Amino acid sequence: MSDVSGKPCIICVAITGSLPTKENNPAVPITIAEQVESTHEAFEAGATIAHCHVRDDEGRPTSDPERFARLKEGIEQHCPGMIVQLSTGGRSGAGQARGGMLPLAPDMASLSVGSNNFPTRVYENPPDLVDWLAAQMLAHGVKPEIEAFDLSHILQAKRMADDGRLAGTPYVQFVMGVKNAMPADRDVFDYYIRTVERLFGADAPWCAAGIGPSQIVLNEWAISSGGHARTGLEDNVRLDRERLAPSNAALVRRAADLCARYDRPVADWRQARAILGLRMPAAA
Repeated sequence: MSDVSGKPCIICVAITGSLPTKENNPAVPITIAEQVESTHEAFEAGATIAHCHVRDDEGRPTSDPERFARLKEGIEQHCPGMIVQLSTGGRSGAGQARGGMLPLAPDMASLSVGSNNFPTRVYENPPDLVDWLAAQMLAHGVKPEIEAFDLSHILQAKRMADDGRLAGTPYVQFVMGVKNAMPADRDVFDYYIRTVERLFGADAPWCAAGIGPSQIVLNEWAISSGGHARTGLEDNVRLDRERLAPSNAALVRRAADLCARYDRPVADWRQARAILGLRMPAAA
């Protein structure tokens, strides 16, 4: 493994997701105001990407573009320069409703390019929907983050990049620790890295996310291997077995501490945008 010291690390904070509730952890932000405040704290702690879901008035996941618009506006106002990444995940809508927020032209959006099992259901990403979401992202200048729950998803991203369905070098995120999907397996993780480097080049940026207790494991694997890291209450509501995480910011600080351990500076928003090839805000 090459020396990673001095290489800036992007920290993404997944602020709320579709599943966690205040019963799971009172710090989970549900309303738009709570999400903006929690994101601001995480931004000040070092996060430069906000991975965003929205909830309805009952706290249930939704793909309502109006709610996404208010969240995007609030983050851009209170966290200037932060990268806004909206979720097109399948828990908050069905079919093309999952991409109803893409005309808002966020910096990024998640894109799952294949199906896989979740704890109690199949996460369905049929080819026609994947192609439609990718086309919408191209049309609105949105950079996709490829959510790789399986090796085949990395290979599919390569095919889509080669035939023009994706623009530029895909930004791949390895997702591990989802029950019934890929566990946190170090040999598989290392093979994912080699696959990304073989398909997209040794300098291609990549990220990793771990679910539940796998979060801190994947944070350390990614940071120590030269990748970027995702944390946040969407994926994990605990600091450890005994303690709930008091905030998204606390989980970001934990990832930042790992960056310091491996001599990797936490990327600021300008560095993060440069690494990912994103436009700078007009006011920057």
